[in-house]
Amino acid sequence: MGNCVVNHWFSVLFLSTLACARASALCLNFNSMLILLPVCRSLLSFLRGTCSFCSRTLRKQLDHNLTFHKLVAYMICLHTAIHIIAHLFNFDRYSRSRQATDGSLASILSSLSHDEKKGGSWLNPIQFRNTTVEYVTFTSIAGLTGVIMTIALILMVTSATEFIRRSYFEVFWYTHHLFIFYILGLGIHGIGGIVRGQTEESINEGHPHKCAESFEMWYDHDSHCRRPEFEGQPPESWKWILAPVILYICERILRFYRSQQKVVITKVVMHPSKVLELQMNKRGFSMEVGQYIFVNCPSISLLEWHPFTLTSAPEEDFFSIHIRAAGDWTENLIRAFEQQYSPIPRIEVDGPFGTASEDVFQYEVAVLVGAGIGVTPFASILKSIWYKFQCANHNLKTKKIYFYWICRETGAFSWFNDLLTSLEQEMEKLGKVGFLNYRLFLTGWDSNIVGHAALNFDKATDILTGLKQKTSFGRPMWDNEFSTIATSHPKSVVGVFLCGPRTLAKSLRKCCHRYSSLDPRKVQFYFNKENF
Repeated sequence: MGNCVVNHWFSVLFLSTLACARASALCLNFNSMLILLPVCRSLLSFLRGTCSFCSRTLRKQLDHNLTFHKLVAYMICLHTAIHIIAHLFNFDRYSRSRQATDGSLASILSSLSHDEKKGGSWLNPIQFRNTTVEYVTFTSIAGLTGVIMTIALILMVTSATEFIRRSYFEVFWYTHHLFIFYILGLGIHGIGGIVRGQTEESINEGHPHKCAESFEMWYDHDSHCRRPEFEGQPPESWKWILAPVILYICERILRFYRSQQKVVITKVVMHPSKVLELQMNKRGFSMEVGQYIFVNCPSISLLEWHPFTLTSAPEEDFFSIHIRAAGDWTENLIRAFEQQYSPIPRIEVDGPFGTASEDVFQYEVAVLVGAGIGVTPFASILKSIWYKFQCANHNLKTKKIYFYWICRETGAFSWFNDLLTSLEQEMEKLGKVGFLNYRLFLTGWDSNIVGHAALNFDKATDILTGLKQKTSFGRPMWDNEFSTIATSHPKSVVGVFLCGPRTLAKSLRKCCHRYSSLDPRKVQFYFNKENF
């Protein structure tokens, strides 16, 4: 009823643009309620754990949290644009109605007093005829908070583009925290009470549907209609965002407490191709395969936290990460650990957090695809398999693993050479040579490397890696690989896991759809991608 009355009087000034502005505002409130939930990583990890016995489809939805976060952000941008454009038309009609002298209903409503001491009950926020829209925008709470929120939103969205995130991560990280100003602005946006409604007492004295057409008689003592009295509508946005904000604050408090616990660095290893391995211990730290942590180095930056996949296995008494130089922060961190005569930098760790790779042992057949340093989650999985075989774990559901590692340079293969060698030996000892089928692909090569490999092809071990599996040159022919897997496992559920670039993800996703049988009793491929 209240909204109907508000719209009735405002329609005299605004026509249909009021409906557009208010509808887009409601959509903004709804999407702003959702925007923080996908980045509550501790909550998502808890839900993933509680959903471990739920359907595969339900668990997979949690892996699309960042995609959902982006889609909600796009909807916020869309409805913000609609809201702003609608209000631009509204302010134009405000100004025209205030300047009108034709004695129309719009001009009479606009001339209602702003002086609260004299019982002012205004409807038009433009008080004087020479007041500009810019003045109202920057002097009212609604206008000023709207400008602040719009600027914050533009900076957040533009800095979150793929190019800036990968090339200038610090710019993205710092700018994205402008969401604090957006949330605060949204909470107080409606306090100014620019959207006003007729008071209940005034409605009882003269209902707008009856008295709008007889506005000339408002001041007549014999008339049944009196001049309407208006009051500001209470703000609503804070009700939408209160619960998600409290949840997010609790999340941040938990993560801050967890990050302040002491981390002991037990081993530092420098690998080829500028890759740093850190082995650490932390009280109460518990992990699953494929999970990741956030790392902070206060001596480099007090506020920056960067995600890294754990490369250790849950069975080990430490946890480890491999860090490749890929920007200012990682280069400074590697440089700090390379300095021999300086103390080891202090490291803070937040996590671990769940990912799609946790489900690898839920599949009968697993296909693991790592590109470059994207091999890290699968190193954790392969290590865990090695420990499971050593402990004679008979509860392992997975019967076959296909592992593909794609690198640009030969030095990268040395990161986990020892692990692959140990797996080869363990499989032979246990008579499970066919359990792990791994392929190494070198994409950055020249004629000298190929010629050297061809001359030594008859040797028992690969000349580049020292492994029994020979290195392939070029990229995998995915259609051939998926066709072979589908033929070898005609009635299996195959989980495909990727940690790599978007183009590779697109190819693998297409192959999963192409080679999955229409018959649910036959081979089915399920695609999973790491998202931080």
